[in-house]
Amino acid sequence: MSAPLPASSTPVPGGAESVSKEEADASRLPTDVYPSHYDLVVKTDLLSSPPTFSGEVIISLDVKSDTSTLHFHLHKELTVTHIAITSSDLKTTSSLTIPVSELKLDEEKDTASIALTNLPGGGLKAGSKDVKVFFKFESELRSAMHGYYKSLGDPDEDGKKPVYALTQFEATEARKAFPCWDEPLIKSKFTLSLISREGNTDLANMPEVSSKPWKAPSNASIDNVFSDNYEIGSLLATSSASGKTEGKTEASTSGGNWTITKFETSPLMSTYLVAYATGEFASLSSEHHSKLTGKTVPLRIFATKNLIKQAQFALDIKKWALPVYEEIFDIPYALPKLDTLVAHDFDAGAMENWGLITGRTTAYLYDPEKSPLSAKKRVAVVQCHELAHMWFGDIVTMKWWDNLWLNEAFATLMGELIILERVWPEWKPRSEFLKSHLQPALDLDSQRSSHPIEVDCPDSAQIGQIFDAISYSKGASVLRMLAGVVGEKTFLKGVSIYLKKHIYNNAETKDLWDGIAEASGLDIAKIMANWTLKIGYPVITVKELGNGKVELTQNRFLSTGDVKAEEDETLWYVPLEVSIVKDGKVSVDHKAILEKRSTTYDLGDNDTFKLNANTIGVYRVAYEPERLAKLGKQASSFTLEDRLGLVSDAATLARAGYAKTSGSLSLVKELGKAETEYLPWAQIGSAISRLAAAWWEQPEEVRKAIANLRTELFKPVVDKLGFDNGKDDAPDVKELRELAVSTAAAAEDADVLKEMKERFAPFLEKNDDSRIPPDLQRSIFVNVVEHGGKAEYEKMLEVYNKPANPSSKVDAMYALAASRDEALIERTFKMLSDGSVKDQDLYIFFFGFSANRYSRRKIAEYFYAEYDNLIKRYPDGYGLNYLIKGSFASLSTHKDKERLLEFFKDKNTKQFKLALAQTCDSIQAAADWVQRDKKDVEEWFMENKSL
Repeated sequence: MSAPLPASSTPVPGGAESVSKEEADASRLPTDVYPSHYDLVVKTDLLSSPPTFSGEVIISLDVKSDTSTLHFHLHKELTVTHIAITSSDLKTTSSLTIPVSELKLDEEKDTASIALTNLPGGGLKAGSKDVKVFFKFESELRSAMHGYYKSLGDPDEDGKKPVYALTQFEATEARKAFPCWDEPLIKSKFTLSLISREGNTDLANMPEVSSKPWKAPSNASIDNVFSDNYEIGSLLATSSASGKTEGKTEASTSGGNWTITKFETSPLMSTYLVAYATGEFASLSSEHHSKLTGKTVPLRIFATKNLIKQAQFALDIKKWALPVYEEIFDIPYALPKLDTLVAHDFDAGAMENWGLITGRTTAYLYDPEKSPLSAKKRVAVVQCHELAHMWFGDIVTMKWWDNLWLNEAFATLMGELIILERVWPEWKPRSEFLKSHLQPALDLDSQRSSHPIEVDCPDSAQIGQIFDAISYSKGASVLRMLAGVVGEKTFLKGVSIYLKKHIYNNAETKDLWDGIAEASGLDIAKIMANWTLKIGYPVITVKELGNGKVELTQNRFLSTGDVKAEEDETLWYVPLEVSIVKDGKVSVDHKAILEKRSTTYDLGDNDTFKLNANTIGVYRVAYEPERLAKLGKQASSFTLEDRLGLVSDAATLARAGYAKTSGSLSLVKELGKAETEYLPWAQIGSAISRLAAAWWEQPEEVRKAIANLRTELFKPVVDKLGFDNGKDDAPDVKELRELAVSTAAAAEDADVLKEMKERFAPFLEKNDDSRIPPDLQRSIFVNVVEHGGKAEYEKMLEVYNKPANPSSKVDAMYALAASRDEALIERTFKMLSDGSVKDQDLYIFFFGFSANRYSRRKIAEYFYAEYDNLIKRYPDGYGLNYLIKGSFASLSTHKDKERLLEFFKDKNTKQFKLALAQTCDSIQAAADWVQRDKKDVEEWFMENKSL
């Protein structure tokens, strides 16, 4: 029973009125027929070899206009064995069977069509009553991490790996599991049943209605699938070639007993949110008591038996966060239950299936004794992000994938800032957001190959590419900036208005702006248009004119520093947020806006100022060298967020050629003298790491000078904080300790490396890890392997094969890619292809090798050599996006870029062309930087007596 919702929000089934034939893109389905209800049953055989699934679906159709052809989505992996159709207008009590030969498949578009010309009247008429179509289908249960797929759990005491099955349908993978209308606009109700072997746990979006033994009747026939007494699923004991049962049920032919579990009918939802799973799962339970409805919502989390004890924290988060979301949105959680399933094989981090959230082990498992703070934060962030989707995405869904950002940006803002701040204020999520989201967004959006937040996506094959830092992080950063302009309370009120107006239906960006406009009284669509519709963002150049006046000019910023006139036409609505320090007090001008190319701002007699107070805006600021030096000395007058933004802007502008690298080096050195907070230190570390990464093939004395700067800045922090956490250490102190230790180790500080080896020795010799703090585990693992030998490497293999928790396995992966020994590097490379590495984890090894200067070129060569195999391994292209960046983005010569383009010039890159272009831009920017500032960097180190 769904929670009550505003009566005024009653939706139109399927949202058919929202789009017309003229509006529909050529690659999308016609709008003459829409599904209103799916009665779907899926039978899963996990014990067959290979595992398989089969199913039946009866789809009720609303016929909007006359049609002689039925169009829907179907993937080539799914075999349809029977088709039938019925309508009260056909004036017959039995179904009309359609030969499977009439089904025409377009493999490129994943669509199918069935000619209806043999029906009485030559097709379906607009308004036809009780139109239903029946499909029986079957497929192998593959390990693809998309569609309906199999996953293997960790081996038990006997070495046996449990096998289970689950779905991942976003963005366009439901068509791999059952014939459907697989577009977000086309919402339908779903009544789901699962048939599985006795003893399995079956899960779906909705609560279970019944579960009983299943045995298919012997007299089932394709001719009576629409009769009142037909129980859907009855044909699933038949062979593909037969239309009737042979008198033997599948249970009797393949052994074992079967159970059918039926679930409640869902509200209207999009196919990509449908979810189901079956397997041997253990669970933990809790409850959410809704203040809005007075009802109790069961909360559960499922995992394989050996993992369930680490799932308590993720379950608790649901109980803590759901009341906050209900309060903010003023809309109750809409379904009667909310489950989470922890999966061993999962392509993304997690998925917001309505009522049945799914995700990988690192996203949901946390061991309070052994997991680091970073693992705890990841579980909290992921769970809160997916919970936000229960409203923003599930109950109100984007009309098409060009508005993906509506889902993901808002879930990012809510789950990783607003909710975190209410539940874990000690984590300083408002500041952390700058590091986790604003900076990655600015980095990606500074590339010529970026894309607008609202990006055209006419071809469904390209949808996977826009699940990136633009849709998530830039979108969330733009919303954060808007909340700063209108006020967060007003912003959230506008969001609630938006959700209530479009509940159970679809929406687009304009609808969100309308809601916030209603709450704020501002023309939000005008303010935000260029932020979402245009590519890129501005850099604000500050020119000091004297007499307290500054000239502020906006231009598009590119990481390569070579903006062309035609690329610099956009003018953004820029909240300047001018921060002024006077008599020791800070004031911020919230009303200063730059909408044109340039303006003059009067500072009066104030000489201590900074733009973009608290780094609220999605832009960079370029100061004159003298002002930047002053800001370095005045940094303590500004907020933590200001200091973080200062370092980021200075380092990035230098990399792009807007300023000299020597200026940013002077800034970080100056800031390092007095800085005490983790996040500015993290930005300082990042600035030096990017320099080291680009200069990785420069002369040894320059590389050593960079290492010495790292040591000079971070070793004192290590000496102050030590290796072990104090009992009352704040979270950011723990994070600063980890940052300082790992940075000093990367600089090869002898004392730090010696301490790491001593702490690792008991673990190596006696399996005693008591001297390895969880927060330092990855850094210790990586460094002892890098500077060690075969014994340390094989210890990491042992951890990898039998980890204490998911984060330990990831730490071991990075360590296995960290060796300098050629033979050990080769051993890890062999693992990539011999079945030792799950598809979901391959990218971790790629990024690990990329971080290792001794294997950086080797991983690029591996990609070139193994390209054909990698394409087979990731046929949908999703994984290739990460592998391309992991293989090549750390290279830094123009020749590397030229070779990469040459390699791909005759290949079909449609599914990963954005990742390829972005990688080329990264190489170009690094190569240009080294070429342009090589001498400047050397001179700075000489002046600072480091070279």
